[in-house]
Amino acid sequence: MNAINQTRIDKPKDESDDSYTNDDLFRISSWGADLSFRELIARYDDNELVKPELQRNYVWDRVEASRFIDSILLGLPVPSIFLAKTPDEKLLIIDGYQRIMTVRDFVKGVFSDDNTPFSLSNSDRIHERWRGKNFAQLMEEEKRKIRNTTIHAIIFMQQHPEKGDTSLYQIFERINTSGRSLLPQEIRNCVYQGALNSLLFELNTNAKWRSLWGEETQDSRMYDLEMILRFFTLSDDWIFDSNPNPPKISLKKSLNEYMGKVRSQLEINGLREKFIQTVDFVHESFGITAFNNLSPSDTSKFVNSLSSTVFDAIMIASWKVVKEKLPKKTATQYQDKKIQVLKNSDYQKSLSQETMRIKNIRKRVDEMFNALKE
Repeated sequence: MNAINQTRIDKPKDESDDSYTNDDLFRISSWGADLSFRELIARYDDNELVKPELQRNYVWDRVEASRFIDSILLGLPVPSIFLAKTPDEKLLIIDGYQRIMTVRDFVKGVFSDDNTPFSLSNSDRIHERWRGKNFAQLMEEEKRKIRNTTIHAIIFMQQHPEKGDTSLYQIFERINTSGRSLLPQEIRNCVYQGALNSLLFELNTNAKWRSLWGEETQDSRMYDLEMILRFFTLSDDWIFDSNPNPPKISLKKSLNEYMGKVRSQLEINGLREKFIQTVDFVHESFGITAFNNLSPSDTSKFVNSLSSTVFDAIMIASWKVVKEKLPKKTATQYQDKKIQVLKNSDYQKSLSQETMRIKNIRKRVDEMFNALKE
């Protein structure tokens, strides 16, 4: 078989086009509040105003940041921000992080972009009265003006369902306006703060997982994190047992709901062990082509990309082999079994057509598992 240097992941069309809606998602309340930068800075420092983990690094350059401070000092209106109230009474920044952090950095005296002292730019785009000055060099009334300037915040709170953050996901997806559009896992990373989100980041550094993924560097758009979550979600018993006549599921919704339902430390510890054991087995048994499909034009070769549905089959079937403590075979035997299954044209349909029908998830997992345990 050919060596693989994978750089992308292939998803079937029904996954790429996945979207969902539900009346429950929009049973929320919202209200406006004028908050001073003094209050916003204090809340941020007290961890009551939360920047979602890795939501968006500080991206303004010094001139952009200086121009925003200049606008405040000139008394110009400041655009609104969007915040979400969480069940633990914190405020999650949906949109407005750059504005909040610019003022906080200027008041604290350190520029977030490079951790250097924050003085206003000498650019001619800044009023000459303040060019080159830091916060301490401003007049007292100018300092008060910055701290006391209010910014209008639109605050959202989910009322129903009482558990989970599905509506916050929808709000974040539709309202976030800064820079590039966020992808689903980037939004989950913003909305579903907690132990499971932290676990995904921890597991994503696993050396054998990085080898299977094909890149040492973590994916900037969090595709690798999403695949770990996908493994946990689709290998959970509920996906197979919740409906005797299972319908097609929304993968996006299922991943969201799973992020919201795993809370206890006992569950987190179990998931950590499950992932590590499975990745160890997959790495030893299949190597770096574990998640690659066969080339349709030459079945002696693998395609040069990961397949999300082959990933399902190999990871979940391997987990079942590990969990049931089945006798081990050689890597060559496991690889041969995988290839044998992938050469079946009917099986290939389960990898590419209606992939989120549970019967097809079952098919691609069960047939791979049965081959591996023979």
